[in-house]
Amino acid sequence: MLNVSTKTGDQGKSSLADGTRLAKDQPVFEVIGTIDELNSQLGLIVASLKQLNARKLIEQTGFMETIQHELFTLGGQVAGAKIKISAKFLKTLEQSSLNLQKQMEKDWHHQFVLPGGHEIAARLDVARAVCRRLERRIVTLISKQTLPAVVLQTINRLADYLYVLRCFVNQTLGKKEKYFTRLRSVSAESSR
Repeated sequence: MLNVSTKTGDQGKSSLADGTRLAKDQPVFEVIGTIDELNSQLGLIVASLKQLNARKLIEQTGFMETIQHELFTLGGQVAGAKIKISAKFLKTLEQSSLNLQKQMEKDWHHQFVLPGGHEIAARLDVARAVCRRLERRIVTLISKQTLPAVVLQTINRLADYLYVLRCFVNQTLGKKEKYFTRLRSVSAESSR
């Protein structure tokens, strides 16, 4: 039986695909770890979507699983493996987002919405926030090593798709959005 614990990381270092050993807090591992975190969030969303009885949303699970596979590809690419995320996937991501937007009610996107609504929409909000953090980590990594432009573009579009999907989930499941409104200052309220 293969043991998962190799103990090779006990000194705070890990290996890239070519065997190069680096400290685990290097930007490349920040990116790989954030990809893993995002992929885990998506796994939770997929499991939740599969429990629904809403055909429009269950259809999204297949595409979400495709995204999960592409995130593994991206992690491998960042780690130096000879695999690459494709421009074709970027186009598919863009088209999927557009298709969802076409199914949304008129003027669906006219104000900032508070995270939440249905539990799955709230989970998509968390995944989108992790995706935006991944985007920032990639920008940091790009200042130290070269990555193709499609990497950053894909993560940017993925965050957009996750936002559209969370709105689509709330609309499909009849959850009314709560919109951001600027509250009067707390100190003015408490002085009354």
